[in-house]
Amino acid sequence: MREAAGTWPGRGAERDRELLMDTTPVADSRPARRLRGLLRRTARSYSAGHDRPLGGYLVAMAGFAAYTAAWTTAVRLRGRPLPERPEPWDVVLTSVATFRLSRLLSKASVTSPLRAPFTRYVGPQGPAELHEEAQPQQGRHTVGELATCPFCMSVWVASALTAGRLLWPRATRTAMGTLTALAGADALQLAYGALLDRTTGDRPADPASRSRRAADRP
Repeated sequence: MREAAGTWPGRGAERDRELLMDTTPVADSRPARRLRGLLRRTARSYSAGHDRPLGGYLVAMAGFAAYTAAWTTAVRLRGRPLPERPEPWDVVLTSVATFRLSRLLSKASVTSPLRAPFTRYVGPQGPAELHEEAQPQQGRHTVGELATCPFCMSVWVASALTAGRLLWPRATRTAMGTLTALAGADALQLAYGALLDRTTGDRPADPASRSRRAADRP
């Protein structure tokens, strides 16, 4: 009787809190279900019947945001001042070093063990480079695309080299100089190979056939 008349406000408030606790998960789950439904509809509309791992791309974007935030935090903690404007030579050096390191990580034969968990070998592609495809399994496909795409890899590499120039300028410039020299050497090797093609005709497709042709010469 006294409880029905409201003379025990403490128990009434407690009952109200229990009711809120019981209904809160339901209320919270409805927006979550609506958001998941919206994301699924957006993915279906965008993909147009193709298999596009949009969820994996969102994870990759979040990972890159955390990656750049970590570098930014490190630069701020070290108290390194930002330059007013980039020097033209630094831009050229960073561009060439980014190009060479990105291809080394995403295409070179020697780094294929790093990509093997997420990719599948298809065949050779250019001198000392491989053509690989991302594995279709969910979770591996996005990493595989990143690992085999030099354009995608260059975003991560350029960010790391830029942060490295601010944190460890001498060591980073030395490393970038080495990568630039390697890119120049690669260009000279390709130019020399093209010159041989013009002067001696088409080269054999592989070293074995080249050796056989040399052995047939008088």
